[in-house]
Amino acid sequence: MTDMYDPPKTTQVQLPAYKHSERGSERGRAQDPVQYILAAEQRARERQIAYETVRLLRQDVIECYRKEGVNHYDNCVAVNKRYYDVVVKNDVGQVQPPWANPAKNVGF
Repeated sequence: MTDMYDPPKTTQVQLPAYKHSERGSERGRAQDPVQYILAAEQRARERQIAYETVRLLRQDVIECYRKEGVNHYDNCVAVNKRYYDVVVKNDVGQVQPPWANPAKNVGF
């Protein structure tokens, strides 16, 4: 039998920010090119995780609306609050490194 009807398996693990490497200057080379590329790949993975988290929370909201029907205003408050809290965060809750210049972090 398939696991299609089983509840989705999720985890509540919170990971710390990753080791970060920036370029040496505005137009210069990175001090450690390998670490710079690994950090860029890690940021891309974190961005994808943030997008998927929002997608899953949105599916929960849609499922609650469909299940509750006209009573969704009263019965889906907690689900909507979880979705709203993630969506209004900067970068949709993506884990960010400690930037040397915080003005660089303007989003995705």
